[in-house]
Amino acid sequence: MSRLAHVTSGPYAPPAAVRELSARSADGARLHVEVHGPERAPAVVLAHGWTCSTAFWAAQIRELAADHRVIAYDQRGHGRTPASPACSTDALADDLEAVLTATLAPGEQAVVAGHSMGGMTVMAAAGRPAFRAHVAAVLLCSTGSSRLVAESTVLPLRPGRLRSRLTGRVLGSRAPLGPVTPLARRILRYATMGPASAPDMVEACARIVHSCPRAVRHAWSRVLDGLDLDHEIAELRVPVEIVVGGADRLTPPVHARSIAAALPNCLGVTELPGVGHMTPVEAPDLVTGRIRALAAARIPAVSAVPAVEESA
Repeated sequence: MSRLAHVTSGPYAPPAAVRELSARSADGARLHVEVHGPERAPAVVLAHGWTCSTAFWAAQIRELAADHRVIAYDQRGHGRTPASPACSTDALADDLEAVLTATLAPGEQAVVAGHSMGGMTVMAAAGRPAFRAHVAAVLLCSTGSSRLVAESTVLPLRPGRLRSRLTGRVLGSRAPLGPVTPLARRILRYATMGPASAPDMVEACARIVHSCPRAVRHAWSRVLDGLDLDHEIAELRVPVEIVVGGADRLTPPVHARSIAAALPNCLGVTELPGVGHMTPVEAPDLVTGRIRALAAARIPAVSAVPAVEESA
């Protein structure tokens, strides 16, 4: 990419992976996967959101990799995973299954954390065989299952058809984001982050979001516009914890409450006052702590090194 895809210093600079591999999805698409931390440690899988990349999880990877095997992957068209004409929730579910199968040993379980479109990926994959075989618990961060455009408060208008129509146009715009300028940072912070977000948080998110190709951003915006995973929530039978920012304009807390009410085994919803949509970046310690606690409570001790070969 021609512009810097992430910050290179500070707590939000992504650490180097212990190893990298390519997971092949059901349609042959190749997914870039990174593995951090010791091989014998409990496993955590991280699924990022729309316009982001593995770099989005830098703070979680750095802390968890001390005593967890952290697996992060780039969604289709994001980061180092090539774009694909297949853009759908089924493709997202296929991809998560592929990553779980490629990185975890038979019978091995992991905690999966999904942010935004990553959380939607988790819901879409909930009934899949690989998900049921490998997932012990889930953390959903700042996500929704349907009515994303209708519930968004990015535009300060009254709810209704006009706001939904204009919001759809804004979020689905084909316009290039351009370089990361002071104005671009202000716009990104308003739309996706809490008003008190520190400058290093805003810079980290801006670098990641602005590096996403506009064709990819637009293609996936159409999927999100028509998202309907309400029926899939009931398939998410493992213990699930939810984190949402009280100032989230993209997936406001109404989504978290709706998902929690439909889950078979919801451990609770944590709403963070003043925090926006980018919860893993805005509240890194809390999100990391929730993942760590789920792993400690739900993953049995790992007794063997997973025998996983890198795809050719």
